[in-house]
Amino acid sequence: MLKNLNIEEILFLDIETVPLAPEYTVLNEKWQQLWERKMQFQINDGKLPHELYERAGIYAEFGKIACISAGYVVQKKGEPYFRVKSFYDEDEKKLIQNFFNALDSFARAGKRRLCAHNGQEFDFPYISRRALVNNLTLPKVLDIAGAKPWEVKDILIDTLQLWKFGDYKHYTSLSLLCELFNIPTPKDDIDGSQVAKVYWEEKDIDRIVKYCEKDTMAVANLLLKYKGDMIIPFENLESV
Repeated sequence: MLKNLNIEEILFLDIETVPLAPEYTVLNEKWQQLWERKMQFQINDGKLPHELYERAGIYAEFGKIACISAGYVVQKKGEPYFRVKSFYDEDEKKLIQNFFNALDSFARAGKRRLCAHNGQEFDFPYISRRALVNNLTLPKVLDIAGAKPWEVKDILIDTLQLWKFGDYKHYTSLSLLCELFNIPTPKDDIDGSQVAKVYWEEKDIDRIVKYCEKDTMAVANLLLKYKGDMIIPFENLESV
């Protein structure tokens, strides 16, 4: 099955998300109550709800998208390269709309499949939910509410689901799989847990973009590894 995947038809994605507000105290009373109710059903490690607000970015109802990176594999003189474009803007609606516009261009170029790590449970639904919050029309590839998994498996590829081999209880991070398969990853990147701080306190979106782009390339390399193909070295990463 994996051998039959045409890697050049796939658009690889990664998103970085942050809480809607820089800190819990900025929320109005209603949103504070809603956050507290949400946290009642989470493992809190003894922390109070306001102490868990750093996690808000992982929930589409309490977070927003800071960056979407989309990349694809190209061949140049018989050597694979990874070309990536990032979408970021303080105006989340504009960010998502620009990404949707690009999806149309990618589709016309033959890249009609999307791939992300844990995309089925995070990236794809998160983008779709935030699009609806921003009154945007979903592109066909993401307009899958109510669709059965087998109806979208050829369109939305998830490197985590491929690794599960049907084991629905198993979660493995992208960084762990990269280490397992000896896929080189940069050592100078921020950690995913630091993205909110970098966004709200340091206001360094460029740092987040670079992190997002390298994760997108890691997803591509992971799928290449699954297929038994040559992975792409970091020096062959091209930002456009």
